[in-house]
Amino acid sequence: MALALIRAIKGPTQYDRILAVNMFGTKTVLLLAVLAFLIGRPDFLDLALAYALVNFIGVLAVLEFFKIKAGGAD
Repeated sequence: MALALIRAIKGPTQYDRILAVNMFGTKTVLLLAVLAFLIGRPDFLDLALAYALVNFIGVLAVLEFFKIKAGGAD
């Protein structure tokens, strides 16, 4: 996760930064799922799924914003 944060900060392009943030979100979902299993709290899986959905929709929204900003609107 630390390497993803470093790439998000130092990424040479905006798309590298977006990919790093997406990777950080995916690893957070995995961490929540493993934590739910280890603690024995299956309700944490609901949080992990909700976070995954928010992460996915957020990345799509940011990519669409950059597409429109670059003049590639359909």
